[in-house]
Amino acid sequence: MLVLLATGWWLRLGQEGRPSLLSRLTTLPDTELHTWTGWALVGVAALGLVLGARAVRTFVVETVRFRRADLTWFAWWPRAVWTGRFARHEGHFDPGQRIANVVIVAGLVALIGSGVGMALLHGGPAFVVLVRVHRWSTYVITPLLLGHILITFLPPGYRGAWRSMHLGGRVNRAVARRLWPGWLERTGGTNDERARPRR
Repeated sequence: MLVLLATGWWLRLGQEGRPSLLSRLTTLPDTELHTWTGWALVGVAALGLVLGARAVRTFVVETVRFRRADLTWFAWWPRAVWTGRFARHEGHFDPGQRIANVVIVAGLVALIGSGVGMALLHGGPAFVVLVRVHRWSTYVITPLLLGHILITFLPPGYRGAWRSMHLGGRVNRAVARRLWPGWLERTGGTNDERARPRR
């Protein structure tokens, strides 16, 4: 995804005639690198849907679940980002993650679908529409993905969450208790040295 974002933005900013660092490293033009990486993403997504059908079901069920207490979590969130005192929630994902999940998945579906369409078509009115969908999906998803990466490193309230998001999904019990208390209790993670929440 990072390769796609880097090459896509490089091309969007009008640098098609200048090879990017990635282009020079791979000896492929940025347009080709973007297209081939896009096809690789299609393959990974398809494989994930097939091999991870059970995880996909859990992801969808936990993402669309809404509780009235989620409003309290949002009210506390701006302060909790800095203090670490988040309001309790019962879900597999916190309410903010659930909204991000919906927007990121919708953005990825739009990006992948429009990218495949653009790769298969080479002009015409449908191509023009696909270019617009691809461009606007990129505008929406870029800050969300970058924010998803950065939020685990910058604000003190999320200290320790980077391991579960960027290093294999394992998280210290104290971090899980602070960020995902309902999930931790539901899965019996309070007795384990480490717990593994889903991202």
